Parts: sequence; C-alpha cells; structure tokens
Amino acid sequence: MAKYPRVRDQHIAVFGQSGSGKTVLISSFFGRTQEGSYKNDLWDLVADDTGQGNRLYQNYLGMRDNATAPMTNRFASTTYYFSLKLKGAELDAAKKRPFDVLRLAWHDYPGDWFEEEPTGAEERQRRTDTFRSLLKSDVALLLVDGQKLLDYRGQEERYLKSVLGNFRQNLLRLKDELLDGGGRLIEFPRIWILSLSKADLLPGMDVHAFRDLVILKAADEVESLRSAIQQLIDTPDALAIGDDFMLLSSAKFELASDASSPIEIDLNRRIGVDLVLPVASMLPLERRVQWQSKLSIPMKVLDSLADGAELLAEGLAGGRFALVDKALSRLSKLPKASKTAKVAAMALPALTEAVKLAGPRLREINEQARHQHDYLRATLTQLKMDLEQGVEDDVIRKAK
Repeated sequence: MAKYPRVRDQHIAVFGQSGSGKTVLISSFFGRTQEGSYKNDLWDLVADDTGQGNRLYQNYLGMRDNATAPMTNRFASTTYYFSLKLKGAELDAAKKRPFDVLRLAWHDYPGDWFEEEPTGAEERQRRTDTFRSLLKSDVALLLVDGQKLLDYRGQEERYLKSVLGNFRQNLLRLKDELLDGGGRLIEFPRIWILSLSKADLLPGMDVHAFRDLVILKAADEVESLRSAIQQLIDTPDALAIGDDFMLLSSAKFELASDASSPIEIDLNRRIGVDLVLPVASMLPLERRVQWQSKLSIPMKVLDSLADGAELLAEGLAGGRFALVDKALSRLSKLPKASKTAKVAAMALPALTEAVKLAGPRLREINEQARHQHDYLRATLTQLKMDLEQGVEDDVIRKAK
C-alpha cells in the first residue's frame, strides 16, 4: 500500500461575468497541451472526463482552424478535472516520491449568476450547492473583462464598481445558505487574484498598471468585497484580496472591420495562461508560510489552508526535508487535531526553506532533478520557476 496518497489535488475557482472569457480561457489552457506539436518532457496533462476533454479540444480546434469562438452555456456550472501525470513511473525513484499525479480541479462559476436573480427556490439552491462545491479551492480568479475596460475608457470605475459590487451582492445573498445556521466557514478560497482577461486588447498595460487602475478607480469596492468575504470565514485575517493581480489572454483575436466576429485567432499569442498551474500549486504554499509566520491561525484553519503543503514541500525540495516525512509517519496514529498541530510546528521551517528557493539556486535544483530523472522535483521546481518568471515579466503581481 502506498505510504501517501498518490494523487495530490489542487483546486482553483474562476469567476467572471458572462462574456468575460472563461470558456476561451479553459479551452486554451487544455487544448494547447493536446496538439501533436506540444512537447513536455516532465508530465502529460489529461482530462479525467474524456467527454469534457474532447469538448474543450474541439473548442480549441475551432478557434485555431476556423477562427470560431466557442459557444458558452450561460447557466451551466462545471468542474473540470485535469491530471498532470508525472513521467518516469517505471523508475525506482518514483516509488519514493510522495505522489505521482498533481490533479487540478477547475471550478467554473456561471457568469450570468452575477447579473440575474434566481428564478425560484430550486435555482437558488442550485447556486448555493455550486458555490459549496468550490469551497475546497485555495485560489480564486476574479476576471475583469479587458473589453469592458475599453468600452468604459475614461470611466472605468463604472464597470469596475459594477463587477465587484455584483459579486459582493451575490456572496451576501448566499451567506445564510452557506453558513446554514452554523459558524463561519473554515474551508474557503483565501487567495483572490484580480485577473485582467483579454489583456491583449490593452497591450500597454502591464500587471502593475492594471493594479493601479483598480485601486485608483475602485479601492472602496475591493475593500467592501473583502469585508463581505470576511463575514463568511473563520480567521478573517487569513485572506488576500486586492493583494494579487494577474494578466490573462487566451489568444490574440483579430476582428472583422465591424468588430462582430473574429477573422483570425492566434492561439500562440497567450498571456498568463501557462501560469494557472503554478498559481494553483505554488501560491497557496507560499501564502501559508507567510500567514503561519505572522498570524495566529487555529489548527483547524491551518489544516485546510494549502492542504498537502508538507507533501508539496517534500516533493519540491527532495530528501533534505526528511524531517517532515518522519514526523508524518511518527504522528500518524495521534488524534487529528493533535497531529495537525505537531506536524505544522515541525514542518514550518522546512516549508519556509522550500518557499525561499528562488533564482540561480532554484534553477540549479531543477537541472539536477532533470539529470537525476526526479520527475516530481523537476516538475515542482519548474512550476516555481514559471511563477517566478511571471513576476519578472510583469504578468502577475504577488502580495509582498
């Protein structure tokens, strides 16, 4: 029997109004990895549901070959599961790694639910159930539509206040159902990244300019949204919103003269799409270390925050963190609360050192792992390097 679960799940939730580009985003994210020309020497990405995968790839091919944007199902809520399967499973070294598959659960929340009231009790319950399904996510992307910013040029606050205000109102409407007479939620997305979709439409705007625009035009709405979320969660200080920003563009769309439809879609000209995996896997680990170092976080919250962080750190930094491995084994028979507290205390120095890996040292470890055919360590260090590069390229801005 495997010592650890062989699958490590990471969850990400994507929110955006209708037309903000969610369907194109996920189709571009998955479809690129399915082309015959795509090469990756560390892992393969597969859709756990073949039907979902085929539909997404069909969307991708329609954009690539026919310049046809995918149709959207306005009121459909879907969770997509993608498995990043590490190569080298036949090697002896693979038997020692803590997991073989990093699975991404991508929760897509219907855009029209931002803007329209539920038609009755049944739909209201469906919205609540859908929201509950994404509470395992550590990271949420809240999309700001680049086309809408262009439409409201000079009056961007009108759009920004609308999108942030509508989302806040939806959360407040769901509050009673989500709490259901109990205490505040322990498991809830704690990292909210304001993400500029269709960023290719604003080529002069880097992530810092986007952040400045949001703060200048809608700082009060960001704070109101933070306050609404804090009403829902245990340990409200362990929340980041208005701290992290990101640029996203699924493709470069060349529109007809009447701007009614695309005549060419260049899927090779993407921004930020390849950062989704690094953000979902690495950012929660980093934020957990930051918060655990400066906040007094109850163990029940810490246990749900960046769940599996010790395993990610072990895979990221290899045998140097055998202490975590031994701690998990030695404390496995203790009651859960006691076990969590002890493991968390023992693991913090190891997690901190893993998070601090950066620059030349990180590249050195990645090269060493590749040479040694340590596919897990090579993959995780590559994801960390990709996130680091995204910061350097001004595509993502992380909280300081």
